[in-house]
Amino acid sequence: MSDAPFVDHSGAALALLNSGGRFTRKAGSFLGQLVVDPTPMTDAQANWLATLLDRAGLPPVAGDGND
Repeated sequence: MSDAPFVDHSGAALALLNSGGRFTRKAGSFLGQLVVDPTPMTDAQANWLATLLDRAGLPPVAGDGND
């Protein structure tokens, strides 16, 4: 896997869903919404995404993740 940061939150969420990891229903719903909704994330959402990426061993989202 590349260590380059994700360009946007949609790509990061899709990578998490494709990683084969196990997610709660709430986390899966959150990630699915991020894939299809370009609306900027709140700080809390950005933090949650960053936590999920870190736990999966994936790189962070570049910048604030709201691009």
